[in-house]
Amino acid sequence: MPSTSSAAAPRYTTIPISGVDVISRSTQNLSTSFSRCRPWPEYLAATAAFDLPSSLSAAYARFRRNSTYFSVNYAIIITACAAVSLIGSPIALLVIGFVYFLWLILYFFREDPLLIWGHQVGDWTVFVGLVLVSIAAFWITGPLNSLSIGVGLGLLISVVHGVLRNPEGLFLDENDAVSNGLIVSNSKPTAPGTSGGRILLNPPV
Repeated sequence: MPSTSSAAAPRYTTIPISGVDVISRSTQNLSTSFSRCRPWPEYLAATAAFDLPSSLSAAYARFRRNSTYFSVNYAIIITACAAVSLIGSPIALLVIGFVYFLWLILYFFREDPLLIWGHQVGDWTVFVGLVLVSIAAFWITGPLNSLSIGVGLGLLISVVHGVLRNPEGLFLDENDAVSNGLIVSNSKPTAPGTSGGRILLNPPV
């Protein structure tokens, strides 16, 4: 299940809004996150774009850059593998899919306080509630083994791609590079290696 870079800790507005508006804004945030998915032809690339890193440190640096650049793609792949692993149990697929959606909307992509019947629900309460709902869903449907295999396969595919895909020539949005600690934000003019607000990922790996 995706964890994509786009899902940060909730940062809330100070003006409470209705529960419907909270869900609507969370859905918009989720949609915006999916819009950052890199083109799949770029993800697959040509055979020449894949090679072995020169060392373990180079492999780590390469994976870090690729996981930042292709974070949404990796999240989609892990989610797809998890969904495929549950195809044999349609009820489990629907239940787990709904619980996963609740996590995305009510926790990972929520920016506003959650109000229920005029009372604000704290982050810890939301988290505990989602954990309990998740446990209940797994207990009732019992797909843990299959789901673990699917998620594990998705993670394996993502790690292998992240290590073997040479990031030379990939461009990263400046805001994404700053948020992931790859560059330091400053107000100076565009530096060499950048172009139109994008950072060229061109490491010696």
